[in-house]
Amino acid sequence: MKSLFLLLALTLTAHARQPNVIFIMADDLGPGDLGCYGQKIIKTPHIDRMAAEGMRFTQMYCGNAVCAPSRCVLMTGLHPGHAFIRDNRQADDAKGLPDVGKQEHEGQFPIPAETVTMAEVFHTIGYPTGGFGKWGLGGPTSSGAQLRQGFDRWFGYNCQGVAHNFYPTYLWDDDKTIDLKNPPFSAHDTFKPDEDPTKPESYKRFQGREYSADLIAEQALKFARDNKDKPFFLYWPTTVPHVALQVPDDSLTEYIGKFDDPPYTGGKGYIPHFRPKAAYAAMITRMDREIGRMQALITELGLDDDTIFVFVSDNGPVSGTHQGLAGTDCAFFNSNEGRRDGKGTLYEGGIRSPGIVRWQGKIKAGTTSDRIAGFEDWMPTLLELVGAKDKTPPTDGISFAPTLLGEKQTARDFLYREFHGYGGQQMLRMGDWKLVRRNLTPKGKGKGKAKAAGMTEELFNIAKDPAETQDVAAEHPDLVAKMKTIMAGQHAPSADFPMKALDQ
Repeated sequence: MKSLFLLLALTLTAHARQPNVIFIMADDLGPGDLGCYGQKIIKTPHIDRMAAEGMRFTQMYCGNAVCAPSRCVLMTGLHPGHAFIRDNRQADDAKGLPDVGKQEHEGQFPIPAETVTMAEVFHTIGYPTGGFGKWGLGGPTSSGAQLRQGFDRWFGYNCQGVAHNFYPTYLWDDDKTIDLKNPPFSAHDTFKPDEDPTKPESYKRFQGREYSADLIAEQALKFARDNKDKPFFLYWPTTVPHVALQVPDDSLTEYIGKFDDPPYTGGKGYIPHFRPKAAYAAMITRMDREIGRMQALITELGLDDDTIFVFVSDNGPVSGTHQGLAGTDCAFFNSNEGRRDGKGTLYEGGIRSPGIVRWQGKIKAGTTSDRIAGFEDWMPTLLELVGAKDKTPPTDGISFAPTLLGEKQTARDFLYREFHGYGGQQMLRMGDWKLVRRNLTPKGKGKGKAKAAGMTEELFNIAKDPAETQDVAAEHPDLVAKMKTIMAGQHAPSADFPMKALDQ
């Protein structure tokens, strides 16, 4: 470890500034959607370049199986058994506003005021902090509001429900809203009786003039320019490729006619789209284009050697039980790389994230790591890389800075996940072994004690069975018992997200 600390000291001495951090997080994107993870149809040259010039992780885990709790793990460094937000939930005063919202009342259940976020720590060590995209950890007047949780600058969405529409009527600019030149319509709208779903023109009503992802990217670029003379923390949680499927025609054209792509006329949530598979691919390629613009800007500003790029996704793709939602076809694109299920479950398809880190001259280009890591690890890792390890608050994370800098590192003992939603779930990854427990709360409400007969426990060897098809729990009762004991020790009861099968 001494050589690692020496390398960091020499790095920071050789440069007058600490490195910038540009942390990019996609929304519902599977690793298999990227060329650097094997995608053959969707073009992602700029993200692929990031991987080619840095390190790519093959066992990176999201914070959780859906948006808000995953973001809470990332921002706090606490795993789901300790983190405050453990499921998607609207704030009490935002109930009944799932899509369009009322600006002052929108937003999700908020993190408390005393929460220490990654943005707050970077702000404390002198970094300007900017967030651009989707928040989901508290409404604009709540304790969880971005500007109350360490961000100097915010542009984009506050509420996950509003973010379902890429052509909203407004976005948040710090603590105020700006009106956009888009017609008001719900992301869950359907055809009117006089509209013909066989005609392309019938789908034009579900488009607007100002595409939110473009506006958000412009503000992220502006923040980097405005802060070029000092180290900055730029958090870019883009809404791509979360449904609804919407993308400007100039990007859609690239994929039309490339594969069989019948219209999505509705029926499985969200607005219809005339070419849904092309839309999904085009959304990702357009996101990649904007990332390329950021890469070019950093090069133009002479900051390549002083910028750490990170790319992840908040949870798995809409595959498995969500297959076909809003016209998506993640099975066609192999978004989850053949893993079991997708978003909403603690099977591998629901919680595997791409993990890409580039820091020119510090992280060896073209390297791959099979280290098991998770979102709780990002805060300690990044703070160690920027020379502020001593400022890391108490977390469940383990810094993998040594791995990034080419040092040998002891594998973590285990990685724990629990998810209050979808019937209540737990997962423990310990070496090659993974234990999954399901039906820990009654499905739907998430209240009361789950019936013993409904609970399931499955043990998989991920190295031998990455698709989790062979439950071997009956063959390893002692191992199952050991892993359940660890699980019990990692779960702290939550009054707001009770799992009574675990809370006793």
